Amino acid sequence: MDYQFKDIEQKWQQFWANNGTFKAEDKSTKPKYYVLDMFPYPSGAGLHVGHPLGYIASDIFARYKRLKGFNVLHPMGYDSFGLPAEQYAIQTGQHPAITTEANIATYRRQLDQIGFSFDWSREVRTSSPDYYKWTQWIFMQLFNSWYNKDAEKAESIAKLVAHFEQNGSAGINAVCDEEILSFSAAEWKAMSNQDQQAELLKYRLTYLRESTVNWCPALGTVLANDEVKDGFSERGGYPVEQKKMMQWSMRITAYAERLLQGLDTIDWPEPLKEMQRNWIGKSTGASVRFPISGFGDVRTEVGNQATGHTNQKPGFIEVFTTRVDTLFGVTFLAIAPEHELVASLTTPEQKADIDAYIAQTKKKSELDRMADAKTVSGAFTGSYVLNPLNGEKIQIWIADYVLAGYGTGAVMAVPSGDQRDYLFAKHFNLPIVPIIDIQNIETEADPTKEGTYINSDFMNGLDYKAGTAAVIAKLEAIGAGKAKINFRMRDAIFGRQRYWGEPVPVYFKEGLPYLIEEDHLPLLLPEVDKYLPTESGEPPLGRAEGWNYKASPKSSPKERTSDSEADNSLSLGEGRGEAYAYELSTMPGWAGSSWYWFRYMDANNDKEFASPEAIAYWKDVDLYIGGSEHATGHLLYSRFWNKFLKDIGKVGEEEPFKKLINQGMIQGRSNFVYRLIDEEGRGTNTFVSYGLIKEYKTSPLHVDVNIVENEVLNLNKFKEWRPEFADAEFILENGKYICGVEVEKMSKRYYNVVNPDDIAQRYGADTLRMYEMFLGPLEQSKPWNTNGIEGVFKFLRKFWRLFHNEAWEFSVSNNEPSKAELKSLHKIIRKVEEDIERFSFNTSVSSFMIAVNELTDLKCNNRAILQDMVIILSSYAPHICEELWTLLGNPAGTLSYAPFPKFNSSYLIEDEFAYPISINGKMKMNLSISLSLDVKEIEATVLANADVQKYLDGKAPKKVIVVKGRIVNMVV
Repeated sequence: MDYQFKDIEQKWQQFWANNGTFKAEDKSTKPKYYVLDMFPYPSGAGLHVGHPLGYIASDIFARYKRLKGFNVLHPMGYDSFGLPAEQYAIQTGQHPAITTEANIATYRRQLDQIGFSFDWSREVRTSSPDYYKWTQWIFMQLFNSWYNKDAEKAESIAKLVAHFEQNGSAGINAVCDEEILSFSAAEWKAMSNQDQQAELLKYRLTYLRESTVNWCPALGTVLANDEVKDGFSERGGYPVEQKKMMQWSMRITAYAERLLQGLDTIDWPEPLKEMQRNWIGKSTGASVRFPISGFGDVRTEVGNQATGHTNQKPGFIEVFTTRVDTLFGVTFLAIAPEHELVASLTTPEQKADIDAYIAQTKKKSELDRMADAKTVSGAFTGSYVLNPLNGEKIQIWIADYVLAGYGTGAVMAVPSGDQRDYLFAKHFNLPIVPIIDIQNIETEADPTKEGTYINSDFMNGLDYKAGTAAVIAKLEAIGAGKAKINFRMRDAIFGRQRYWGEPVPVYFKEGLPYLIEEDHLPLLLPEVDKYLPTESGEPPLGRAEGWNYKASPKSSPKERTSDSEADNSLSLGEGRGEAYAYELSTMPGWAGSSWYWFRYMDANNDKEFASPEAIAYWKDVDLYIGGSEHATGHLLYSRFWNKFLKDIGKVGEEEPFKKLINQGMIQGRSNFVYRLIDEEGRGTNTFVSYGLIKEYKTSPLHVDVNIVENEVLNLNKFKEWRPEFADAEFILENGKYICGVEVEKMSKRYYNVVNPDDIAQRYGADTLRMYEMFLGPLEQSKPWNTNGIEGVFKFLRKFWRLFHNEAWEFSVSNNEPSKAELKSLHKIIRKVEEDIERFSFNTSVSSFMIAVNELTDLKCNNRAILQDMVIILSSYAPHICEELWTLLGNPAGTLSYAPFPKFNSSYLIEDEFAYPISINGKMKMNLSISLSLDVKEIEATVLANADVQKYLDGKAPKKVIVVKGRIVNMVV
């Protein structure tokens, strides 16, 4: 029977599902191997052919590892909270859960159709209460932890409280807010519970604070930086502005150094690691305090707030600089438009300019502001600071290139040493003070390489190293600065003002957040009448009727004695039956994806996020495949949460993903038709074939690639495609309409989306799998071109043909393999092993084609050879190989756990050489001769050959030239 791929693929997909073929063992004597894909968001559009690229690669590797004797965990699930489902809910009123469920059903059908070897018994969905219960639980652990810099790890808040009770704040070296109190043990104990909890909030790893965020009014939510492009939301294209809001944040900055050092221990692409290094942005420098002119002694903003003088200016502005040696060259200070001191620093005369500039800045995203290095803009506040070294007055400006969340939100500007500062000073006619004896303002002078200081008081004549040390010593002596290491990375915003997300397990009492009790998890999403913010501007959860928290009396911290109870010290509910308002924001999209690989280890556990035994066995992910676009989002947050879980003793590995591969993108191959333009410049309903467009005035239009084959447009389908083209006319070339071609992103708007369902129906899943690998190296982007898929389909049919006779009857022999057959087999064994181990899947496909051609030429139908070929190919084309495995008479079941054939190098040792035989310089034939023969024996063997004698036509050669292992040439 010919290759009936539809029946074969349906049969084996059903078999795998019915028999749980790919279910991983929780314990095994086999070595473990954990293969993971970045799980998808289930959109309504379903998969296009670009989406499965990484999944196919990981599946090939997972199947190969099973054949090599590993216990393989290869799971799949869905990152199922997200904006699209909620936007649809807002438009239609349909609950996001319904939309999400329907989308997941589509994804599951498509994934099954491609034949992936997923362990579906471990499926997770981030929007399932069984899953997000543990996301909420991890949030609670973060809330109940602080980061001890001396121990370089997170520790329980209970331990911090115990220290406060015994020693006060002395001796605490924590990652915390800047404005912390100094107190004795007695003073701590004398504080009210409210004041104690307010102080503890400054230390917690997740906390509330006012932050500058990307606010999208149309979507009614805060967006992450990677969700904003050119000042507009990536989804929907709505305007985004900068806005200050009270937001949940997580102290990822506590882990900055560990995140940086950990990059040296993992096998990730170097460009991606460099992206994370740059994002973390470690800098060595100093913090400097510039006293505000007219305020005498330095006073802190905390001091002002403590006395209620919130409208007063603080005593100083603090900056961080990597070039503290340039202090004598500072001629202005630039602060972020969102800086908390802008209002108090702005004089009445400058208020209009400042307000206008702030309004202008709100229209830009932070990424836009950081990227725009050439545009000079700013506004003078009217206030001044003093240079702490010489007392000179320095103007304070606001400028949008300074970000409130980076460093202190203020920079000291040195126009003689920095190009951006120089352009700013020139534009606003500000002073430029040379401070180095070798000046090159346009290219940024670098005194670390040459030069000594001038115009710098006590630094004059010193070099960079000595000058820097002298300045830091002076600043420390006068209390105006100190050496410091800074990181560009900021604490992570952890909240969205949306409905479709994990509820935060927090309620509020007297303005402070408190955790709900653990046995109340999961905190479920309530029902709401609409998925929009309330009329008063609260998030959609504010619409939930009667949704509040009633804490039990036992949760009062005053009644606790054990450390485990004290860990939940903010789960208080003093007063029986009191109801408290829940947090109305939901968690961000990255919450559920920051730990999901652990849940796959023990997906059905209702007692803990994963058992210690499962975590100890699977440990971490051996191979992770996904996009590089997640470098500074998911991949960074995942590493952060993994390190935290290790700190609290829940996991054993410091890093979650040992090896990471970024698959490239499959781009769309767009097709175009060319509309004829009339003399008045209007589009007609006549279309000109591509080869003739130079002769006419035309306008290109995208056309659906699914009605184009080998660049030839199906005219009837084009007329049916859209109503306005029903009467279309065509100017053809050679009787055909040839379309134009361009490689673009695969997108609905370009009509170049290719549905894998269509490919699987027409050619089969095995063809789709092999063709996606054949397109090019996994890591590279490449265009989809359906024109080439026919060749892969013909290869599989040719492979099937090896097992059948001329009448398409299954027929294999039990003869001993020939040397040539064994050589062909072992070449492909070695090639596939090498290729898969280095993830070079495209070269394996080419090698399979060569091997099948060789075996076809050898008329090989030998069982021993073909059975090993089936195993070798099965990772790439599992359905056809399962069927052939059964036809070969193997025991009922699957070949998924058959041993991978062992490579034998002896079969590749050449003991013969096919000598080209030439007569008078013209090659006549090839003759295989043993390589063990010497020159005279080779000559004798050639002359004794009957075919050679025919070419000689009875003539004796005058001369025989033998080059051993190369050629034989006879002169007659």
